[in-house]
Amino acid sequence: MNKVIAVKFAGGKKVDVEIGETIVKTDQSRENGGEGSAPEPFDHFLASIAACAGIYALEFCSARDIATEGMGLRMICRRDQKLKRYTEMTLELTLPRDFPEKFCRAIVRAMNLCTVKRHIVNPPEFEIKTLPARPDGK
Repeated sequence: MNKVIAVKFAGGKKVDVEIGETIVKTDQSRENGGEGSAPEPFDHFLASIAACAGIYALEFCSARDIATEGMGLRMICRRDQKLKRYTEMTLELTLPRDFPEKFCRAIVRAMNLCTVKRHIVNPPEFEIKTLPARPDGK
């Protein structure tokens, strides 16, 4: 099944992304000429990695009736200034108080199944096309 994501240019440096009935708003920071009214597109990318790992951890616990109260996840992104890109990302999962030790490695394995991460490790091919303007201007 193909997925179509539509992008709308909302003025200034704002770009809205329509995914089904949901709109994801983006903007550039003030330093990059925007208003800082929403996360930058790359921040959404980073957030998708953390959110994906998080849902895998949550589902792991849910499938085993493990309470998730107190569970937390943070991602530390280390940037190489020479390369001008992030070269290392560390996910730190704070386990719930009564998390069974026997599942520690298993929850990490589950988080490594994250679909976003798998798309980074095995990237899709990208193609960019231009289309002529439509007569109705849309």
